[in-house]
Amino acid sequence: MYLLQYFQLLILLLAKSSLGDKKIPENFLLGSATASYQIEGAWNEDGKGESMWDWFMHSRNSTKNGDVACDSYHKWKEDIENVKALGLDFYRISISWPRILPNGTLSSINQKGIDYYMNIFKALKEANIEPMVTLYHWDMPEHIHQLGGFLNPQFVDYFEDYARLMYKLFAPYVKYWFTINEPTLICTYGYGYGIMAPGLTLIGDGIYQCGYVLLKAHAKAYRVYDEEFRAKYQGQVGLVFSFDWVEPYTNSTFDIEAQQRYLEFQLGWWANPVFIGNWPQIMIERIANRSKLEGLARSRLPEFSQQEIDYIKGTYDFFALNTYNVGQVRFLDEPDIGTPSYLADQSVTSVLDDNFYHPEGIRMLMNYIWTKYNPKGILITENGKRTTDKLQDTERISLIRDYLSQIIDAKTEDGINILGYSVWSLMDNFEWGSYKDKYGIIRVDFDSPDRTRTWKDSAHWFKNLTTNRVLDV
Repeated sequence: MYLLQYFQLLILLLAKSSLGDKKIPENFLLGSATASYQIEGAWNEDGKGESMWDWFMHSRNSTKNGDVACDSYHKWKEDIENVKALGLDFYRISISWPRILPNGTLSSINQKGIDYYMNIFKALKEANIEPMVTLYHWDMPEHIHQLGGFLNPQFVDYFEDYARLMYKLFAPYVKYWFTINEPTLICTYGYGYGIMAPGLTLIGDGIYQCGYVLLKAHAKAYRVYDEEFRAKYQGQVGLVFSFDWVEPYTNSTFDIEAQQRYLEFQLGWWANPVFIGNWPQIMIERIANRSKLEGLARSRLPEFSQQEIDYIKGTYDFFALNTYNVGQVRFLDEPDIGTPSYLADQSVTSVLDDNFYHPEGIRMLMNYIWTKYNPKGILITENGKRTTDKLQDTERISLIRDYLSQIIDAKTEDGINILGYSVWSLMDNFEWGSYKDKYGIIRVDFDSPDRTRTWKDSAHWFKNLTTNRVLDV
């Protein structure tokens, strides 16, 4: 049913031409985003504990790490001034768990870490800028990682304690909370492919255990706010999903089937338990079947109890989404039974084509989410473009303009409650292993001890957008 609707929408979109500039609806928020490990630096200052990413980069003897990053721990006032000058409605940041709880538990609470974030939140509120806060943007306390991280069911308890403390401290200032950022990348890149911290290669089973624990931790953090803080502070809480829309490589039945399987394995893996209940059925069936053929006594995908299904379902106040591209997928013949693998379980292949640029796909994604998951609202928490280190970043402006145009159309023409848009990122930062990738609308000179900030053309363009509330399409 869904796919027919999207093909019809695609035809409509391709047939339409631009009708001129578009007004940004008054109830549509514009903002930008950063994350603690990527910008703060000061990795071992003022009582901060070691994070999993500190350990991961240091263990590889990498000189490209987050030890200093943008030095925002010391330059936070300048960063807030830039946020104010850009005219943003909101600023999305994350809290460094080990900066508050050095070993991740309540046995030690670092007041200097609390003061750092309190100063930021107060400054934002004084400037009438809404702080949006992510509890976990990947910098797990190293002590919690040593205890097993997302492979340890007790992680749920540690995360509950941390979340409750953050709500107690900052709920008067923060109305939008994100529990965990991008579970797909956490589990696949961190526990499956070994590309990111903690660098484990458990592609056939560890990634699913990671997802099982992660979703229960999210649900616990949501329930804590809902039961203990919502009545007083009236905030909202959600999980941040990451997904780029894909289209079938051809109109063949096989490629359309591949698209549907990709949607369920990549997005449904997380959204189904939260919005519908339980894993997607196709994941349950395919992983169980392949596990049996592999000679295993049970599925590699952990089974939720009915109590767990009911506890996780409904733990949302909005659908937060990081999305960057539109791609294509095609059918892959069923892989031979051999080494267990998430890729074999999914059995599709992505098609990489630099000439394939289809911003209309983001509107199709909005419609898909709205129709299938029926959220109360959608918030675009990250969107942007990687470029080289230059100030004349016209390609970034073009992408943001094209994607925002489709998002506004989805809101105004399709009737989807899209709450706002956040560009990634406020400034160039440490992109999880490299300073080469430049996503910021503000340049940071990483060769300078002062980490000098300079506005790019995209920052000036974005300021004009927030000032005039008109998209020049």
